[in-house]
Formats: sequence, structure tokens, C-alpha cells
Amino acid sequence: MKRKLPHYISTLSLLALTLTVSNCGVNPVTKKHEFQLVSESQEIALGTQNYSPTRQSQGGDYVLDPELTAYVQSVGDKLAAVSDRKLPYEYKIINDSVPNAWAMPGGKIAFNRGLLYELNSEAELAAVMGHEMVHAAARHGAKGMERGMLMQGAMIAVGIGAQNTDFANLIVGGAQVGGQLISSKYGRDAESESDLYGMQYMKKAGYNPAAAVTLQETFVRLSEGRKSNFIEGLFASHPPSPDRVAANKATLAQIGAGGELGKDIYAQKTAKLRATQGAYKAYDEAVKALNEKNIDKARTLANQAIAIEPREARFQELLGDIALTQKKPQEALAFYDKAIKMQPDYFKPHIQSGIALFNMGKKAEAEPFLKRANELLPTAPGHAMLGQLAEERGDINGALQHYQVAAGSNSDIGKDAIARAVKIDLPRNPAKYIQSAAQADNAGNLFAVVQNGTPVAINRVVVRMVKYDANTGRAVGQSGLLTINGVAAGKRNQVAVGARVNNAKEVGLYKVVVESAELAQ
Repeated sequence: MKRKLPHYISTLSLLALTLTVSNCGVNPVTKKHEFQLVSESQEIALGTQNYSPTRQSQGGDYVLDPELTAYVQSVGDKLAAVSDRKLPYEYKIINDSVPNAWAMPGGKIAFNRGLLYELNSEAELAAVMGHEMVHAAARHGAKGMERGMLMQGAMIAVGIGAQNTDFANLIVGGAQVGGQLISSKYGRDAESESDLYGMQYMKKAGYNPAAAVTLQETFVRLSEGRKSNFIEGLFASHPPSPDRVAANKATLAQIGAGGELGKDIYAQKTAKLRATQGAYKAYDEAVKALNEKNIDKARTLANQAIAIEPREARFQELLGDIALTQKKPQEALAFYDKAIKMQPDYFKPHIQSGIALFNMGKKAEAEPFLKRANELLPTAPGHAMLGQLAEERGDINGALQHYQVAAGSNSDIGKDAIARAVKIDLPRNPAKYIQSAAQADNAGNLFAVVQNGTPVAINRVVVRMVKYDANTGRAVGQSGLLTINGVAAGKRNQVAVGARVNNAKEVGLYKVVVESAELAQ
């Protein structure tokens, strides 16, 4: 029976416990025996929980051509039917021009719009799909998590940057885990397994596995030039190499060529996408221009994109970002409203609308936008602003909950959220933020020492020294209230108790209790 392991178990203890409970299983694809600390139900749950927020963080779903999504799903279903592991496979297209694809534990697979431009046949699509499917089927993501458990005691959630936005490092809460699941590079063995078994899946599903060879040859040529945007996408997590090409050729010789290439059907199914490629190229250039503060160029390019594809919500959203940059929030809101109507389930126009309204002082109007944005993708700005709204209503507990989530962001907003949480909570729970201990100098004089573990200065701390009996462990005496005036952020200060000890053992009989604290104004 697989067990959930607490994060505090050490590496050696974890290894011993693993052996004790016999968490050993057979890999569904390779048929090799391996330790399995992550159960299949946990894999599926992780993928289900993180699939949507991870897609949100990378540009949201591409929704303008439902037939194309259905086509990608049909190719995936053919491969899933012959895979070694029956999982709840799911396939989506992400609205991002960087050529990339990824798989999460539990069979959740995504293709970037940009990758579909680069493929030339259904068999090449199946080659990428089969490769990603094996990553899920062969537990490569789960094994990466298990290695993290053995090495660190727990999986580390890494923040992921939202593509084409100013929200890099602002994603918080459980949504951060998705970044860890898809950003970790697979090892050479995992890539080789995915190539090998992916080609076998292609063959069984009726596709010509020769496409996997020619596709890898193309990838190697592109990577050698180092000029392709594959470098920031697919190549970052799946680096091509001549060795992989040679291995694929050996696999092809073993299983034999032959089967469907599907060039015509692929060209037909991607025709609408390719017809609007110019619009997305203009959009990508407009985003770059906006980041470079070239407002006029950004607006011109955004309007060019709209002229080619007027149904795309991202283009309206970009005009909103341009207006917001120019400090025209009312104009920005009109564009964000258009974007939301075009695609209601993408987080960014919601959070941008909430920010615009909040900064205009229209906080009651901002709240539903912030809440909806957090439902789609939790971010530090969304939680920080909802925390301020809760604080203004006197809902201190609600404010603290939002601030604590926002504090998970490695950003200025996260740091500000920590400071806001401390300001409202430290007076109520001073010992939660202030460490205290008894210490003695060389002459044996006893001091109460406090450490300010917060990012804000503390004006005064009131403490009490309690003495315990060495034999019974019971309190046998205490000092009066002692005041420590001024403790800078992250620093320590002390006050003399007016008592002396003879040795370090006696110091251990004293404990310092933090009674109250006041923040510096």
C-alpha cells in the first residue's frame, strides 16, 4: 500500500521507510521494477489540479478553431488506444507562439500553437504526441517528484512566468506546482524511453514512424543554428542531439517504416491557423514593442493583428495593456471588456480590469474581477488587493489569508503582502513573529534576547523571563515585565534581566516569553 509521506522525514529515514513498506511497483511502459512513492491516483490528481492553471499561465487555450483542437484530440486518442497505460488523457492547444509541448503526470498534454506551425504532417504531430504520452505513461514526471522527495523531503514549487505579461513570478498558491511539473528537464534515459516507445505507439496506431526520425533531424538542424525560437520552447526541455537521431533510426530499422504520413489532412486541418499566423506574429512584435516602451509601434502592430484576426481576445487585451501603460484606465477597461466577452475564461483581462478599477478607487467594482481572476489563476496582485479590501472591511482573518497567499510570490508585491500581514497580525500574535531566548555574557549576567523575523521595524517588545526547576520542569519564578525598545527588521536586541547564572546549563532553565509588541510608525 502506498503511503503519503510527511515533508519532515529525512532522506535516510525516507529510504528506510520505503524499503519497509515495500513501495515497489512495475513501470507500465518499461516493465522494470522501481520504487513508486507517488500512486497513480496522486498522479492523476496532480495533473487534474494543475492542468488548467498551467495553461492559463502560458497564454490560455487557443479557442478560435475548435475543429483544430478536436483534430489534435483525435490523434491523441489513436495513440492512447495503443499505449501501455490507460490514463484519463487530455489534449489542449495553448495560445502561445513559442514552439513547445509538455505532459503532466496523469496524462494531461498540451501543444503550443507555435509548434503546430512547424509540423508538416499528422505523423509528425503523432511523433511529438507519442513522445509526450510516454512521459506520462512511463511515470517520468512522477519519478522526478520521487527523486525530489528523496533528495529534499518534499517537492519544491517553482513560480512560473505568465507568457507575454508582466506577471512573471507572480503566480501563487497551488498553481505554482504546475510550473515544477513541466519545467524540470527530463534525463537522458527518460528522453530515450519516450523516443523509443513513442515510435512504437506510432506504429501500432497506423502512423509511419519514419516521421519521428525526420522530425528529430530537423530539430537538430534548428538547434545547431541557435537562431530558432525552439530554443526557448521545446528544445529547453527536450534537447535534440545526433545520438537521439541515431537511436530513432535504429528503432525504425527494428519496427519497420510504413504507415500513414497524413500530409494532406494535416495541411487541411491547420489551414485556418496558418492563415492567421501573420496576426500572431504582429501581436508578438507588438508585445515586444510595448515592453520596450515603444507605444506607437505597439498600437500599430496590435491593430494590424486585429485587422487579420478580429476574433482574438489577446489582441484586444493588448490594446488594454497599452492604454493602462499610458495611464488611461477607463480606455483600458473598454478593451478588457471586449477581451472578456470574446474569451471569458482567461485570467488576464480579469486581473487587469481589477487592477485598473482598484487604482481608480472603484474597489467594490474591482472585487468581482479580482475574485474571478484568482479562480482562473491565483496571482499575488489578485490576493494582495483582495487582502486590502478585506482589511478595509475589518475582516482581519480574511485579509491575512489573502496576504499569506500573496506572500508566496517572490516579488515586491509578495514582500508588501508580508509587511501588511505583519502589521495587522503581530500586535495580536507577537510570539509568532518574534523569536526569543535567554543568554548570558561572560560575567554570567542574564539577558532576554529577541530576534525580529519580519521585514518591518518594531518599536518596542515587552517580555517576561520565566525560570524552571531543573528536576521537575515546572515554572518556579518569573521576572517583571521587561521592555526592549527598538528592533530593526531582521535584527535582534536585548535587555538585562537583573539576574546572574553560573554556567550555560543554568541558562537553559530560563525561557523568555514575548508578551506584546508594537510596530514602529
